[in-house]
Amino acid sequence: MFENLSEKLEKSFKILKGHGKITEINVAETLKEVRKALIDADVSYSIAKEFCDTVKQKALGKNVLTAIEPGQLMIKIVNDELTELMGKEAQQIDIKGSPAIILIAGLQGSGKTTFSAKLANYLKTKKGKSVLLTAGDVYRPAAINQLQVLGQQIGIEVYTEETKDPVQIAKNAVKTAKDKGINVVIVDTAGRLAVDEEMMNEISNIKKAINPQETLFVVDSMTGQDAVNTAKAFNDKLDFDGVVLTKLDGDTRGGAALTIRHVVNKPIKFVGIGEKMEALDVFYPERMASRILGMGDIVSLVEKAQEQYDEEEARKISKKLKTNDFNFNDFLSQINQIKKMGNVKDLMGMIPGIGKMMKNVDIDNDAFKGIEAIIGSMTPFERENPSKIDGSRRKRIASGSGKTIEEVNRLLKQFEETRKMMKMVSGGNKMNALKNLRRR
Repeated sequence: MFENLSEKLEKSFKILKGHGKITEINVAETLKEVRKALIDADVSYSIAKEFCDTVKQKALGKNVLTAIEPGQLMIKIVNDELTELMGKEAQQIDIKGSPAIILIAGLQGSGKTTFSAKLANYLKTKKGKSVLLTAGDVYRPAAINQLQVLGQQIGIEVYTEETKDPVQIAKNAVKTAKDKGINVVIVDTAGRLAVDEEMMNEISNIKKAINPQETLFVVDSMTGQDAVNTAKAFNDKLDFDGVVLTKLDGDTRGGAALTIRHVVNKPIKFVGIGEKMEALDVFYPERMASRILGMGDIVSLVEKAQEQYDEEEARKISKKLKTNDFNFNDFLSQINQIKKMGNVKDLMGMIPGIGKMMKNVDIDNDAFKGIEAIIGSMTPFERENPSKIDGSRRKRIASGSGKTIEEVNRLLKQFEETRKMMKMVSGGNKMNALKNLRRR
């Protein structure tokens, strides 16, 4: 996420290295590179210039604070301004109402249908709400079927009708939700171009008919500055409440994320960061700024760990650790907990300093496949009794998993070290469980 921008900003700050004071000359040199980095990230020239002018104004003449170098001070100022540019604070979605109505709008191919399902899953699992998905895209072939498949996948009802009138579908969906006592209605709509007056009038009529608490504009972040211009056109017509950036895990330059809030004066509320239904995050400007500047996002990492935390499972593992009964079945369970947290490389990028180290390292979501293969080749007895795995058993496990004896030996050694470390921090409470996860 934002690797190129992060790398270029890092290089720009190196100009200040060794200087005892921030001066007009070294600030100008640094900000010239910052401006280039922002423009390369598809930020418009005017916004990049305005941003750098603000940073310059705040930086000039500032003496180096105790134990702080000019480069670090400049990073702090840039971090604060990036946070300000992207909206300062996270904005929560409004789900008050009986039911709360959320209208989804955007261009074709922006990811509206997938986001609608992700949002439904988020509201169900994290907010404890009952949700009704509404298939309002009557134009795209298989759009209704796609939403039905996703709805089935996450266990959420999808409202459909044979009619081709999306306004009527939306109104009837709201009525159905009221009758069934459902908390939230999400209305997925057809993709449309801002220049298509007929289609823009249609989405406007839907909004008037159902009076939603939230109208969210979904943007493919890979379209860069074009996405910002489109958002402005849609906002002029719809006056939406917030923006959703999809495909932020792709090869995006980041211009949309950085500037869309500044242009339309509407907050970014969610970001899509993968294909899984769980791959949806609330947008935190401060955390995103920290990640862009290579400072990690440990808060989000801990939150992801907390989401996967199973109190009952933690108690069982804690008990096993105390009696030295922690085995490969438990080890495998812990790996699965980590995998549920999301993309491995993205998770590592949240740890301060690790993102830079891992930028040229290819880590896919199959990073644990070798370990799982080795454990999968063990018998139930071996999984439960790691200490009984002797030389002949190791040879058979290696052969069965397609790995070498050395790889099997290495895993057994790592397992023993992990078991000792986990035993040291084991206490059965949530914080200790999180420590266990982070040490894996």
